[in-house]
Amino acid sequence: MASAREELEKDLEEVKELLKKATRKRTHDVLMAEKYKLEMEIKNQPPPKLKEDTTEEEKPPAGGYTVKINSYGWDQSDKFVKIYITLNGVQQLPAENVQVHFTERSFDLLVKNLNGKNYSMTFNNLLKPISVEGSSRKIKTDMILVLCRKKREEKWDCLTQVEKESKEKEKASYDTSDPGEGLMNLLKKMYAEGDDEMKRTINKAWVESREKQGKGDMPLDI
Repeated sequence: MASAREELEKDLEEVKELLKKATRKRTHDVLMAEKYKLEMEIKNQPPPKLKEDTTEEEKPPAGGYTVKINSYGWDQSDKFVKIYITLNGVQQLPAENVQVHFTERSFDLLVKNLNGKNYSMTFNNLLKPISVEGSSRKIKTDMILVLCRKKREEKWDCLTQVEKESKEKEKASYDTSDPGEGLMNLLKKMYAEGDDEMKRTINKAWVESREKQGKGDMPLDI
């Protein structure tokens, strides 16, 4: 719905158009008087409100800059996965300053204005689905407890799918059907990550081992 100011501005534009077409002096004078009247009314109108750049939900949280939480602990029961986040003094905040948003495979934690700072934590790609309705958070002394309600009562090996894939990849590099191959992979990893002394030690051991076996294989050259 148009505001009073907008209606006056439309009237003024129309009067201006009529002035361009007016050929009679009396008509011209009447239109000029109306034009002046409209301009004064517009001038006395309150200025239009500027549109807010952000809505209430989009405004940055109160407090200073936001700190990303990287330290946490976790355990589980048959029904819940429990994530423990230590934040000194968090129990002194209003409950609405500690917000957790859950989806079936993630959650976001936002703590507003704790000692002049905001704190956030995000877990994506949780290992298994959780119940959004059954999940919650509890505020304890210097700690937040995030409770993710399991959809199925089964043990989780880790928190996220990424962690699981990383563990499986690492296990596969050592856990092979051939024990010798697993040892070889371990030695290669140690060689790649070791300093010069470590590399010399591994090469020496490799040569001595091959000499004992009567084979002429070359030392590691990774």
